Amino acid sequence: MLTVLLAWAAVLAVCAGAVLFGQTARTAPRRRRRSRRRRAGLFVSLSGPWLAVLLGAGAGALTGAWLAAAAGAAVGVVLTAVAGYLLAPH
Repeated sequence: MLTVLLAWAAVLAVCAGAVLFGQTARTAPRRRRRSRRRRAGLFVSLSGPWLAVLLGAGAGALTGAWLAAAAGAAVGVVLTAVAGYLLAPH
């Protein structure tokens, strides 16, 4: 049980780091017009990590495999952060 709690605490820490990383896309110097790709990247960078955590928690609730769900959620958070960065590099 302690392992699962620590795993989910790590997932939340990774998520917070990813969201803070995504904030740099918002505070980057603004150009006159943003493309759809950059707007999509900003959306993925800011909301994608939270959605990955919610999906991981839902998977854990459905299957009962909380430790595996935490690992999957952590991977999902990192992948969404990378995808957001690739869509809107700064």
